[in-house]
Amino acid sequence: MRRVLASLAAVAVCIAFIAAAWNPVRNLLAEEGPEWNEGLPQQYNSIWKVHDIFRPKPPKVAPADAPGAPPADAVVLFDGKDLSKWNGKWKVQDDYMECNSTGSISTKDSFGDCQLHLEYMAPSPAFLNTSSQARGNSGILFMGHYEVQVLDNCENATYSDGYIGGVYGQHPPLVNPCRKPGEWQTYDIVFRAPRFKGKTDEVAEPGRFTVFLNGVLVQHDAEIYGRVRWRGLATYAYHEEARPLVLQDHGDKQPVRFRNIWIRKLDLSWEAIDNRKK
Repeated sequence: MRRVLASLAAVAVCIAFIAAAWNPVRNLLAEEGPEWNEGLPQQYNSIWKVHDIFRPKPPKVAPADAPGAPPADAVVLFDGKDLSKWNGKWKVQDDYMECNSTGSISTKDSFGDCQLHLEYMAPSPAFLNTSSQARGNSGILFMGHYEVQVLDNCENATYSDGYIGGVYGQHPPLVNPCRKPGEWQTYDIVFRAPRFKGKTDEVAEPGRFTVFLNGVLVQHDAEIYGRVRWRGLATYAYHEEARPLVLQDHGDKQPVRFRNIWIRKLDLSWEAIDNRKK
């Protein structure tokens, strides 16, 4: 009897889901007419027609109440209270976490394609007598391998592909919108994870970054050449579809601070973008 009731409940859920999905289509058919789809051209590289009334509708996501705050579908990785979402021993104080020379930290959860929001502050004034990479250095390593640079480049030059906003060792930022040390800086990053051919090191599709720093575009759909390397060419090696996010301890006692970190899990595969996945 329990199995019968469970089956009936599952059927009811399916019917409710189908009805919810059908209602917008039914309303559009009533508005546009039952012959709306007839004669519509096939969209480029798509299984759908232009203005296709049967194409799945975008899901609703409640936006944040304030700029920089997490939307409803975000995973909050750090809200200023504790490191419960992280593996590591950085200091937490006054709504921020601070690198304290105890090593890099990594998220307990794993991520693939994603949208990341993060705010950080380079130390001031203790490191103003340093230069190049020894000034406010950290890094955001997606999947532990693909780095967007964190650095103080306000009146501080370094090699171009090592600048703030750069894909470290691969792509310099388009511009340098760095704020002064001691001021909070904001990253908004879209990461598309690489796709491998089976469980081999051969890449079917390379990873990509689109990056905004302090509201300014610094990377546009930049191809990732492989795992981050210092003084060497980046190369790919197979890894899982999802891996932890890492914040770097550069190893030279630079107390970089971070706050307001949240992430949205995405599916940026072409099948998902074209609404082919159910």
